[in-house]
Formats: sequence, C-alpha cells, structure tokens
Amino acid sequence: MNQSTPPRHAVVIGGSLAGLLAAAVLAEHATVTVIDADPLPEGPAPRRGLPQARHTHLLWSGGARAIERILPGITDDWTKAGAIRRSLPTDLVTMTAQGWIPRCGEKQFNISCSRDLLDSVVRARVTALKGVTTLQRSRVRALEGTASRVTGVLVDTPEEEGRLLAADLVVDASGRGSRARIWLQALGVTGIRQAEVDSGLVYATRIFEAPAGAHEMGFPIVNVQSDPRVPVPGQTATIVPIENGQWQATLSGTRGGRPTDDPDAFIPFAKAVRDPIVGELLEGRKPLTDVAVTKGTANRRIYFEKAELPDGFFAVGDSVATFNPLYGQGMTVAAQGLLAVRTLLRAKGLEHPGIGREAQRVIAPQVSTAWELATSQDILYPGATGMKPRAGAGLLNGYVSRLMTGATTDEALTAALFKVLTMSTAPTHWLHPSVVWHVLRASDQGALKAPPLTSAERAVAGLDRAPGRTPGRTPDTTPGTTPGTTPDATPGTGTPAGAPASTGPSADPVGPADAVGQAR
Repeated sequence: MNQSTPPRHAVVIGGSLAGLLAAAVLAEHATVTVIDADPLPEGPAPRRGLPQARHTHLLWSGGARAIERILPGITDDWTKAGAIRRSLPTDLVTMTAQGWIPRCGEKQFNISCSRDLLDSVVRARVTALKGVTTLQRSRVRALEGTASRVTGVLVDTPEEEGRLLAADLVVDASGRGSRARIWLQALGVTGIRQAEVDSGLVYATRIFEAPAGAHEMGFPIVNVQSDPRVPVPGQTATIVPIENGQWQATLSGTRGGRPTDDPDAFIPFAKAVRDPIVGELLEGRKPLTDVAVTKGTANRRIYFEKAELPDGFFAVGDSVATFNPLYGQGMTVAAQGLLAVRTLLRAKGLEHPGIGREAQRVIAPQVSTAWELATSQDILYPGATGMKPRAGAGLLNGYVSRLMTGATTDEALTAALFKVLTMSTAPTHWLHPSVVWHVLRASDQGALKAPPLTSAERAVAGLDRAPGRTPGRTPDTTPGTTPGTTPDATPGTGTPAGAPASTGPSADPVGPADAVGQAR
C-alpha cells in the first residue's frame, strides 16, 4: 500500500491458531479484524471454542518451522513461557506397530506444552501487531456479497446485531463448527463437496503431577501405539511432559475399546494396551484434573478448492479439514498452508483478481497429504465408516510397513520416518532411491524388546520398584546414540516447511500416529 491507495481491510473469522496465523500473514497487506464468539484469554487459559485443548498436543517440527517463519522468534517465546523443545527420537520412547524406535540423535523435533500455553504465546504476538484488532463475544451471521464476490460479513456484537463489516478479503478459520458452506450457499454458491472417514475413536486425558526430578532430567515422551494390521479395536496410551512439572496423559480407543471418564479405569486402560509402560509410569502419580473425554474425532474434508468460490474469500484450518487428533496434523497443516498463502500474497498482492481462490488452491496440497495419511489408517479399524482405500494401495502399504520395520534398527530409516511424520517433507521422500536402498535391506534383527528408558529415567519414575515387570533388552547407550551408529545431531534437518506436498503413498499401517499419538 502507498499513500494514494485506500487502506485495505481483511476479516478473519475465528481466533483459533489458524485464525491468528492468518491475521499475521494478512497484516502485511491490510488492517485485520479477528472476530471470535468467545472472549480471548490474556494468558494460557482455556477457550470455550476449543474443547479439544484439554488433550495432548504436540506441534511437529514441520509446523514449528512454518510458524517460526511467519512469527520469527516464536520458538524462543514458547520455551520461555514453559514449553519444551523435544528432540526426535532422542527424547521419545515410542512403540509403533512394528516395535520400539531406538533413541538415536536428533532427526526432527516437536514443541511440547499444553494447547492453552501454545495458543497464548501466538495470540500475544499477533494481537500486538500493528493494524490487528479483535472483535470478541461476536458471531458472524452471514457473508455479505454475491456468488462472484464476498465484500464483508454481517456480525452480531454485544452492542449491535447485524453489523456490516466491509472487507477486501474474508478468511474463515472458525474450525469444526464452521458454517461457511451454509453462508456460501446463501450467496448462490453450490457444488461444495465433503468427505468423511470416521474410525469411531474416543480419547481421554488426565493431567498428573510428574515425579520429582523428572522434568529437570528431561524425561521423554512415552507412547504406545496400536497395530492397525490386527483386526481389533485400536488403543493407544501416551504421556507428554508439559509445563509446570506436569505429565499430560492421553488414552484413545476405537469402537469396542474406548476409554471412559471413569478415573478408576484410566490407569488400568493404559496398562492394557500393547505394552503397559504408560500405566506403570502413571501408577502412584497424583492426578491434578478429572478425566476429559472427546468423541467427535472423524476426519472431515471440504473441497473448497474444487468449487467456484466467490472472490474475496477462502477457508483455512479445521474449517477446511479436520483430522483424527491422534495424528498431530491440524496445527502443522494450517501453518504450512498459511505460509504458502504468504508467499502468494507477497508475489501478487491482496488486490490481485481471484486472490482468494488462488489462496484456497495453494492450501490444498498440505491438506491432501495429511488427509491421505490419516484416512488410509483410520478406515482399517473395526466399524470404521467412509471412503475405502484406493485400488493398488496394498503394494505401497507393504513397502511402508517394511520401512517401519527397518526404522526399529536402521538409523537412516528412522530419519526417513520422522521426516515425513513431522510433515517436514512429502511422503514421496520414502520413495527416494537412497531410502529404497535401505528399505530393501530392512530387518528387525536386534530390535529393542522393551521400552528404551535409561536406568536413571526408570529410577526417577520409580519403575525399579514396580513388581511383576519382566525386563526385556534395554539399550546399552545413552539417548542420542544407537549402537554401531554415529548420531546425527543437526537440529532441523529435512526439507523446509511448506515444501510441495504429495498424496502418495497411502500408508497402512503408517498413519502418523505410529510415531507419536495424541497430537493435534
């Protein structure tokens, strides 16, 4: 903009993480009003419109890098606020469908903290940007405009009903409850297709007091995943150390094996999954919250990019696609999509004809990749509903299963696994000749037979006092090294966030949950 150009204005519907990042991107080109139905907390506090915040969230390195590029320095802000940057798989004890992953040197990373803390740091940064304002306790009633052009929104505020807020661009980031399809239909827009895959997953979370000294020593994330190749309900258990010396524990189960809100059943459920380690770690720990349960976890995608959208509008985040929260994709998909939108806006400007439709299209590749990874696994569970796997997926599934087996013993395949699961590069990386070479030689010979916790970690958690556990093979090295290998200790390896995405390969049994679950 210059002095002869009228100031442009953008409206973002929803103060979610996706909405805040959209506001940060748009603030380079216009004044921005963020509209939210609820009051936005000043600090790390619950937000009524985000009930899933009660559950475990891990921000993958692919998403963290994208947000860092949008808001430079945000990673330091998170850690100063109490979040923990965890090296993967160094700070991770995880049992995939194929077995335990060794804790070798850093390949990727994640940010571990409560969702309330994660959002509060981003919210403080974005609302402090010049030209960004918020309209809280306000609900959008409708889009203003025609089937060819959106010109603003009608919003009910505490002071006024049906207030017209004009805008050069409207972004819907209102989440799972988005009414965008209804609003667009009211303008005469038709043919917006929707797809859904529902595994029937229910997940339950409770926060516990961590053992004394556990945070100081950097106690790892601990995670036991299901094996979708076995026709039984998929059940998982996870502990994530978060801020304030707490352990956030999340359980999940599909139809026929779901967790409940019964506090007395929480630890027994954790002990009954494929390995009892999570339940053993929680036994004797002081609970700090009740059990929070969420049932609406279906994968749902709206194909806005294939419709004839009016100019001046696009949707992002959960308004476009929601994923089974086990897979930790939602925040990363939104961040990478908005990073692509930033590139588009910097190249063409907000005033470019059709910029909204183009923005919707540049978001689509990230959504497609996550959709393929999530739905290809979820449809396999008993009672799952929705679209079936693509024809010919079996061959690719076998290849990826072999890669997963190799990741339990071969550090090169461990690195390849985490590059894709953290959304740092596209799944096509698994078909790179250097990866194929290792996959063809993959073996589980010498794989770990027990959770790779160190003796110091077992001691601080009190596991050595737990009766009835039969120790398996434990690692003879400290985390960060694998016998016979040289640690790769270079943080941030992999393709830059926002790299072009691909829809292949379809990956049973390798939904992203196989590495670390319970993230969103």
